[in-house]
Amino acid sequence: MNAVPTLQIENDRVIVTEWRFAPGAETGHHVHAHDYVVVPMTTGILRLEEPTGTRDVQLTAGVSYTRFTGVAHNVINVNDFEFSFIEVELK
Repeated sequence: MNAVPTLQIENDRVIVTEWRFAPGAETGHHVHAHDYVVVPMTTGILRLEEPTGTRDVQLTAGVSYTRFTGVAHNVINVNDFEFSFIEVELK
């Protein structure tokens, strides 16, 4: 099952996407083409399948984090409830 992206804004400086994950949904493996900021809208755990292995990360609603271009992973909702976040990519 795939996570559902909803594009909110795209212009010459940013791409803002809302991501919604049903329980068990995932993004599929991808590589980020831009630096980005994630703003969790839900508190819970996401599983990251990365080239170096798999790890679970605890995210807290409203507590943002940033990553750089080139991050490669698959993101999976391991909670028994919907999880969502806003992703802001910086062009």
